[in-house]
Amino acid sequence: MTFDVELNGHHFMIDANEKVGGKNRGPSPKPLLLSSLVGCTGMDVVSILEKMKVNDYNFYINAEADLTNEHPKVFSEIRVNYIFTGNDLPQNKILKAIDLSENRYCGVSAMLKKTCPIKYNVFINDKLIRGEA
Repeated sequence: MTFDVELNGHHFMIDANEKVGGKNRGPSPKPLLLSSLVGCTGMDVVSILEKMKVNDYNFYINAEADLTNEHPKVFSEIRVNYIFTGNDLPQNKILKAIDLSENRYCGVSAMLKKTCPIKYNVFINDKLIRGEA
């Protein structure tokens, strides 16, 4: 089940896990879709914060999704967690950057929102600032 994928001159493997006949040589398609969402919105947020002159922070982002029970198994809900740590972080600028990504710039988010809800959680120094986590 392993596929060698080429995108814009970059090669990577896609595979399934061993439970379904793969050899786990690379990510499977649905987690790759989530990584596209994380990459898109993460790049937006970093770029916007740079323009806002916010540079001294640590940033981690992840996404998880629930699947429907019926085939084809599709995402029924996606949760994106933006996690920031650092001293004297400007909460208002962080929230503004995330909002701009979610609602204006991230094309992957815009596409996925048409198929299932996306919930966003924002943590600053381990405190939930926005969301339902």
